[in-house]
Amino acid sequence: MRRRLLSVTAALAGVLVMAAPARAAINQPVAIWQMNEAAGSRTMVDSSGNGINGAIGSHVQTGVAVTAGNNAYRFPYIRPNTPPPDPEHLVTVPSNSRLNPGTGDFAVELRMRTTHSFGNVIQKGQAGSKGGYWKFQQPSGKISCLFRGSAGSSATGSGSVRVNDGNWHTVRCERTASMVTMTVDGVVTGRNRNATGTIANTRPVTIAGKGTCDQVEVTCDYFSGDIDYVRIETS
Repeated sequence: MRRRLLSVTAALAGVLVMAAPARAAINQPVAIWQMNEAAGSRTMVDSSGNGINGAIGSHVQTGVAVTAGNNAYRFPYIRPNTPPPDPEHLVTVPSNSRLNPGTGDFAVELRMRTTHSFGNVIQKGQAGSKGGYWKFQQPSGKISCLFRGSAGSSATGSGSVRVNDGNWHTVRCERTASMVTMTVDGVVTGRNRNATGTIANTRPVTIAGKGTCDQVEVTCDYFSGDIDYVRIETS
């Protein structure tokens, strides 16, 4: 009888394990900006097939050689909090509903290098944006991501890892219904288990600073350094 009970228990345990499906991977491309355009290019091309292209500001240097056949964008140094604003320092992608997390799983990944200790790297919307927003920033040379939506905010970061050492770093932040997780160079560095709810705004995506700012009342938080690629994905 004991052996039979153990067999039944094991069978039930197997059923319970099978009843809990694994969470879908966040790997379906929304936008892939390889940033491989030649010097002087003014259109950032989306290679995902979704046609979500961006406008490259005239002060952004394109065609910066990273490795053979691979280019990056260079964003020159701008003294922090010094007017006037410089919108030509940005890459701007017009608002597209695909770039909003909504209520679903959502990930942003980028490869960057810098020696500076400040700046917003990428964002869609900013503080006060109707519908919430998301962004990456690097205060004190430590990268962090923030998702703010209808249910609240969730932010996490690189912990003790600094990304302003002049080396290339791959940074990824994943937002799910229950948490935000950051990895740097493939290692999890932070996790926040706050729910964020719906995030959907009509603001553009801006790379290397805020799109709405005056450097007086609202700082532009310009990023200085190189970015090799940006990927946005869903599950």
